[in-house]
Amino acid sequence: MPDRRTQLADAALAVVSAQGLKGLTHRAVDAQAGVAVGTTSNYFRSRAALVSAAVDRVEELDSLLLQQGRFEVPTSVPALAEQLATALMALAHENAELTRARFVLALDQPDVVAAGHERMLSALVQVLETMGIADARARAEAVADYSDGLAMHTLTARRGQSLEPTIVASNVQRLLEG
Repeated sequence: MPDRRTQLADAALAVVSAQGLKGLTHRAVDAQAGVAVGTTSNYFRSRAALVSAAVDRVEELDSLLLQQGRFEVPTSVPALAEQLATALMALAHENAELTRARFVLALDQPDVVAAGHERMLSALVQVLETMGIADARARAEAVADYSDGLAMHTLTARRGQSLEPTIVASNVQRLLEG
């Protein structure tokens, strides 16, 4: 069972995902968490503190997702493309609420979210370099840009449409191969 601060941060993410930042109020988080009115303001005195807790929780959940999805280091570009496509599908589907909240927070707190993005990008660069892929940084950036764009479209313009994993993997592979 998560502690109260974590429970409230998770509720804040749910509110942001459903209502955007304009809907993020202490009362909305109280209602989402099913706690007494005033509970959230006891833990997070200001709206800025509440937003900060939500941003921190996104990063924590991203880290947990990466740990859960520990893959073997791929030995080929197609294997890596398949792993990345699987992760992207998870962000767009079973973790859609978290992804939606991440995008909302990224627009409001770009410098804070950029740090987490850079950590993810650096990890991908390291994998590509280990595999001997030329222009690792540029290729990692291309994959990240494609992934963000596809996730955004899956949550908005293409909502409700399923993605074909083999097509996503093929697109990622083309980006990795240049």
